[in-house]
Amino acid sequence: METNTTSPPFPGSHSFNNSTCSRDNLLKTVVFPVLYSFLFLLGLVLNSVAVWVFFRIPSKSHFIIYLKNIVVADVIMTFTFPFKVLSDSNMASTGLRIFVCRVSSVLFYLTMYISILFFGLISIDRCIKTLRPFRGTNAARLVRRKLLSGAIWTFLLVLCLPNVILTCKTPTSPYFKCGDLKTEAGLYWHQVVNHVCQVIFWGNLVTVIISYTLITKELYRSYSRSTGGTISRAPSGASTRKPHRAKRKMSANVFLVLAVFFVCFVPFHFARVPYTMSQTQGFLFDCKLKLFFFQLKESTLFLSSLNSVLDPLIYFFLCKSFRTTLFKALRLAPGTCSRLTGRGSEDTVSTI
Repeated sequence: METNTTSPPFPGSHSFNNSTCSRDNLLKTVVFPVLYSFLFLLGLVLNSVAVWVFFRIPSKSHFIIYLKNIVVADVIMTFTFPFKVLSDSNMASTGLRIFVCRVSSVLFYLTMYISILFFGLISIDRCIKTLRPFRGTNAARLVRRKLLSGAIWTFLLVLCLPNVILTCKTPTSPYFKCGDLKTEAGLYWHQVVNHVCQVIFWGNLVTVIISYTLITKELYRSYSRSTGGTISRAPSGASTRKPHRAKRKMSANVFLVLAVFFVCFVPFHFARVPYTMSQTQGFLFDCKLKLFFFQLKESTLFLSSLNSVLDPLIYFFLCKSFRTTLFKALRLAPGTCSRLTGRGSEDTVSTI
């Protein structure tokens, strides 16, 4: 969410024509629209399967509750891609571009930050499961997690709604930017949203780093204990190293959440720092440098969009209920699950 009043509002619409430094180059009008088109088709398939599977899974753990919320966010984000494709490729009508400014781009960023918040909660949940693997749950805790999920959606919807309401001015040029549609109050609120979303990201980044630092330490201690003694021998004389290797593989799956978070969300938020400076302090940057930071921001924004197709990896490898339901629906042999995930009949703390 760029902070200056001349840049796209609740970041999303990137329409920009300037006789001296146009952003309408091959990257913006062809490359990214093609990439987002493929992303839309892939995301539509994967998230449709995820919705179909999760619809059959009861919310019996905190982890499943959080995953279901991410599925909803991913579905909404996926349906914003066609509007971005039409807008960036300059194929959209004026009315559709106004819709992108008012609604579509707002939904895109809304779902991004909802995902970031739930990634933080999942990291905390995985940390607790690793440190206290025998800690159970109960109906009261599940209700509290559902209320927390509802509060997150309500908070961000209320935060973003003024960006829709206050983007109501009529464009005076066919080459308008989203900021041109905002009232004075809308421009101010956009800056407020910008700062709040910065806090959300950096707060969750710290949460994720701390959680996975603790997880790593605990897994290392567990691995040290399991390999510290004399290797036992099976009756046939075979070593029991293989179960240890399987256990390490199982534990490694926990870090999928960390990997997806860093691949999707970290580059964009780091790239936004120089991009925002190039917009708010434009006199310090020449045309080519501004264009470079714009392209950098768009490239990392695409990485953020990849979240919608990478999340199903988390569902499959970390959620036992998801795998079981999926394989049962596909009528695959139970052993298929073990071969694909590296798990035996027992799950580690990384799965639910």
